[in-house]
Formats: sequence, C-alpha cells, structure tokens
Amino acid sequence: MKSRAFFIAIAFVSTVDAGPATAAPYVLRDPRAPTLPESRVHNWEGFATEESITIAPGVSQQLWTFNGTVPGPVARVHLGDTIRLHLINPSTNKHPHSVDFHASQVAPNDAMASINPGEDKYIEWHTDYAGVWMYHCGTNPALHHIASGMYGMVIVEPRGGLEPVDHEFFIVQSEFYTGKPGGNIDFNHAGMASASPDFVVFNGVAFQYKDHPIQVDTGKKVRIFVLNVGPNQDSTFHIVGTIFDRVIKEGVELSPGNAGGYGSQAVDLAPAQGAIVEFTTKEDGLYPIVTHAFNYVGLGALGLIKSGDGDPNN
Repeated sequence: MKSRAFFIAIAFVSTVDAGPATAAPYVLRDPRAPTLPESRVHNWEGFATEESITIAPGVSQQLWTFNGTVPGPVARVHLGDTIRLHLINPSTNKHPHSVDFHASQVAPNDAMASINPGEDKYIEWHTDYAGVWMYHCGTNPALHHIASGMYGMVIVEPRGGLEPVDHEFFIVQSEFYTGKPGGNIDFNHAGMASASPDFVVFNGVAFQYKDHPIQVDTGKKVRIFVLNVGPNQDSTFHIVGTIFDRVIKEGVELSPGNAGGYGSQAVDLAPAQGAIVEFTTKEDGLYPIVTHAFNYVGLGALGLIKSGDGDPNN
C-alpha cells in the first residue's frame, strides 16, 4: 500500500510545463530549522530586494524579497523576547516596502508603514504569544508584495520551550502566478476571484525536495514547523506513510499519548496559518510531502522524506 501511495503522488509531477531552460539553476533551500539563540534581545537587519530568482527548473521571475531569499529568513525566538529590526529599502529598488509581523502587537500605521527606495526604518516589538507566525510586506496592495515573495516565518517557542527532538525542519507553502519569463509576477492573475496558481511550492522552489530528499533517521522523532503564506490557496499538509502524533495549530494542541489515542493525518492551514507537527518514520523508505489538495501536487508541492537509506526492502 505504501508503494502505491508513493507512485500516486509521484505521477502528478509531469503536469508542469516549465518550458525551455532559460533560467539559472535554482538555489536549494536548506530546510533545517534554526536553533534557538540564547539572547533575549534580537537585533535584526532586513533588506528589501528586487531581483530575478528561479522558482522552478527553467523558470525565473522578478521577485521582491526579504534579504534575497524566498521565503525570507526564518527566525526562532523565546516567548517574551524583544525584537529590534532595522528595515532598509535600497535606493536601487523601484517600489516602497514594509514589514508586517503577525507575531507583533503594534500600530499598523506606524511600525508597518511603507518606506520608499532609499529610506530605512527602525521597528521594535515583543513576542507575547507562542506559535508559528507569518511575516510579510504589507505595502498596498499587499497581494502584489506577497505574491512576489515578500514573506517568511517566525517561530516563537512556548513557555518552557519545546522539548528536544532528533530532526527539525521548516516548510513554507506558497503559490506563484507567473508572468513573462524573467519578468514580474502576473498581478492580475493573482488577484482574480478564482485565481489558479501556476506553481505551488515548498520553501520557494517547485519540487526541490523531490530532487533533493530531506534525510531523517528511521525511528527518530521529527518536528516540522509549517506555514501557509498563500496568498490565496489553502493547504492540507500531509506526509504519506506517517501519522502526526503531535500537532499544535494556531495554539490548539493534539498531544502524544492522549487518552483517546488520537492522531492526525493532515493539517489544514488557510493563508497565514501555521502549525507544528511531529512524527516518527517506522521503516526505511521514501515518504512524500504533499498538500492533499492533489491538484497542487503536480504544480510543485511535492517533496520527499528519505528515512534511513530509503529502501524499505533492505
């Protein structure tokens, strides 16, 4: 049954027509989650960039980013920490930009106000609630900035912290509405009421973890921080061949060893929702990472967890 599910997932890969290989090779995003720093005050520097980035083999777009990557840097902090951000919009850019941290409680018309090319801004806020939080550019229209790649994840550990596990990763799901090769995102397409994305991706690149499976040890505990940034489509996060024994979604927890013996098969995330999932692979093998909205699997939302040597028959 495992093998059949695996090949069902893989069969969707051929639905993407990437066209001629006109783009530079994509940059593989390391999916390992950052470690928790000791400091309780964090001084961050953020640069808004506008640059060409490869989002699938042979496909590049002119994206807008935080610090040159899509998604932007992943941050991990304690509950109760102080964040001090210096946001810079270089004079070489063409557009105003800003930042909206969903983990913050600040006046939007101050801390989230846009800055023009050549300007900078200092923002301070405190982590009052734990969770997996989205940040993004909130400059009007926010849809254009999110669709162009200006988003990222902040992990705020709960009171007392998270207990150690063997492997920790992050997955940010997002979609792209492509324009002309090497050009801007198609904002008209992204803004349609029935928008249908051209690519749905994990950590900014279609199929990158199918091409480069994420390695884990069989029988060891795995934790994944998951965020759906949209901007439009829901996610139903699922790893074929596993069951999540812990899920913390938007502050609601399914705990291991619960009295009823419950587990979770998939985690539904609307745009801007995040979760923490934990599981253990029982056998060596290849375990597909998907959104169970299978029409998006063929658009790039497919990766692999490689447990042990990947061969269940050894």
